[in-house]
Amino acid sequence: MKAIHRWLLAVPILILSVSFCLAQNDLKLIRERIVADLMTTKSVDSQVESILAKMNDDGSFQGINYADLSRTASFPHGGHTRDLVYLAKAYKNKSSKYYRNKQVKEQIISGLNYWVKNDFVGDNWHDNQITTPTNLGNLMLVIGDELPKDLVAKAQPMIGRANMNASGARPSGDRIVIAGILAKNLLFQNDYQAFDKIIKIIEGEMKFATGERGMQHDYSFHHRVDRVNNTSSYGYGKYANAYGEWSYYVAGTRYAFAKEKINHLVDYYLDGIYKQMVYGIYEDISVKNRSISGKATFQPQSTLEIERLLVSTDYRKAELADIIRLRRGEAKPSASFAKFFWQTEHFVFQRPRFYTTVRMFSTRNRNMEEPYNGPGKLTHHRADGTNYLMLKGDEYHNIWPVYNWQKISGTTILQKPQLPGPNDIQKEGLTDFVGAVTDGVYGAVVFDFKSPHDLVEAKKSWFFFDEEFVCLGTDIKSKPDMPVVTTVNQVLMRSDVRMMQEGARKSVPKGSRTLDKVKWVHHDRIGYIFPQPATVGLSNQTETGRWSDITDQKNISRELVSEEVFALWFNHGNKPTGASYQYIVVPDVSEQQLAESASTNRSIEILANNAEVQAVRHSKLGITQLAFYKAGTMEIEKGVNVSMDSQGMAMLKMQGGRLKELTVADPSRKLNRIMLSVTGTYKAKGDNYRTLVDEEHNSTLFIVDLPQRVYSGKSVHLKVE
Repeated sequence: MKAIHRWLLAVPILILSVSFCLAQNDLKLIRERIVADLMTTKSVDSQVESILAKMNDDGSFQGINYADLSRTASFPHGGHTRDLVYLAKAYKNKSSKYYRNKQVKEQIISGLNYWVKNDFVGDNWHDNQITTPTNLGNLMLVIGDELPKDLVAKAQPMIGRANMNASGARPSGDRIVIAGILAKNLLFQNDYQAFDKIIKIIEGEMKFATGERGMQHDYSFHHRVDRVNNTSSYGYGKYANAYGEWSYYVAGTRYAFAKEKINHLVDYYLDGIYKQMVYGIYEDISVKNRSISGKATFQPQSTLEIERLLVSTDYRKAELADIIRLRRGEAKPSASFAKFFWQTEHFVFQRPRFYTTVRMFSTRNRNMEEPYNGPGKLTHHRADGTNYLMLKGDEYHNIWPVYNWQKISGTTILQKPQLPGPNDIQKEGLTDFVGAVTDGVYGAVVFDFKSPHDLVEAKKSWFFFDEEFVCLGTDIKSKPDMPVVTTVNQVLMRSDVRMMQEGARKSVPKGSRTLDKVKWVHHDRIGYIFPQPATVGLSNQTETGRWSDITDQKNISRELVSEEVFALWFNHGNKPTGASYQYIVVPDVSEQQLAESASTNRSIEILANNAEVQAVRHSKLGITQLAFYKAGTMEIEKGVNVSMDSQGMAMLKMQGGRLKELTVADPSRKLNRIMLSVTGTYKAKGDNYRTLVDEEHNSTLFIVDLPQRVYSGKSVHLKVE
């Protein structure tokens, strides 16, 4: 009996021992994956030599102003710890001539000693809670076991500033990054129990957080409570990629993330991030905020994030594989879609040959990210109906030093002597009738615009079809005695500019001027048609500026930059009281094709452009799109009327005079249902709609229930039998 009793007492200990060993094996595997990931960076001997050459005897580096810890200095101290990590990788890289080089190791120790002795703390929390802990934590994983134990111990409090009680560890975004830094440090310390808790925190961050920081139900991302779109910045690198990185590190271990969490990440990539990238390949500048004022490189995004996902799931594998092929240049864009991010007031429209967006704001969100730490100080109007158009993706690449920030593509802006200061950039929206109607393939956008900067007012709308889109503006008002301008496009000049003026095709010489009676303009395979010959401003000349002009960051180049820029705009004059505009944009078209189709306006019929309704019909496609600013009636084709009893948007697909598909939306987000009447009798009903037929007047009333709460603003699409 005593032997049995002793055996029974030993079983829990044995189980704990086995569990401990298994955990230790998993930790070892995870750490090996992370170190292997860190070591994938190619170690270049010449770079090692350059780093060693700039090291001082005390372990500091030449070229770093260690005394300037201000926010606008951008923490050059981060270069100190990054260079130490680079040296450590060379020291551990068998292919480097510095492999296990004693001098390199001594310099690493010297550099780390200098750092821990001074403990540089920047004015920006990010420097202390992310930059420094990231670099020092990576240093520990790569070479920490070979460093003096007392030096490692002194570095631990600095790494420890990345913790779940840190100010930056807010839900979503930086929370995953900070938790990841902490998790790596726990791996270095071999603390599997604390590691288990942190991994659960990371896993739990993949969730919807609509109305708060994080992923919204439309798959856009809000980093802050200002509800500004941060999908391509925080939502991509610091949220999705950071989450995917850890899902890869822990795959196949006891710490592996649940499959439904990884699949949720796949949905976010495909339905959120990649639909806000040019063809899913290149960064979309319309989603950028303050970072737009920094010099960028133009290249396809990496496929690594997708390859890591496919380690753990086959969910939507074919779609992910398509993105990989696109990014590797093994396939050409083929997807066509329209998507409105109703939580963010951002609309995206793609065809295989072009990609275009409309960025707006409303009473539900603010216009633009604040210029934290200096960049983005001229971005006041970048959400005022900004409409960028890209065929290749690089049309606006690094144009920003020479850009006229009061002639932003698609916007209607008061032309002031200068923009207000950076503290006046972020503003609350003043109108709520802002939104879109879309069936996922086609769509229209409406923006009841009132500038919080200048109180300029305009009713703006966009109507998107397969080979062209239509831009309308009306009821444009302004009180200040300064010009108001609607910009059609401002873009890098990549070709000669041609136009049709007074019936004659001609070249436009370089310069800037006002042109009368213009029917169309052609530049860089994009055509701009004016349904009625118009008076426009056109500039095609060299513009100059400096990167330092558009940011308050320090250490930015003051070198004069020159670029040839094409700009096209309407000048509505001073103090307009009811101005309007209309134009059709035709992407990827030759001059000859444009000239041949402009006379018929490419099957486009502008049905209305007034303060009550803006509507466009594409006769070839049989599609009519309408934005009702108030209840009203519109004849969309002979003998067919559409009536709406409230504000709202509608898109109708007709065939042979009969309604085949109906899509409706409520941009104001105030309605529970929309009631729309259409000529003809349609006895139909569905889960979210019903009809009332009026035989006497040959009409049908569609009563459509609208999405509510987190889906308020989303369209409802009906196929009418």
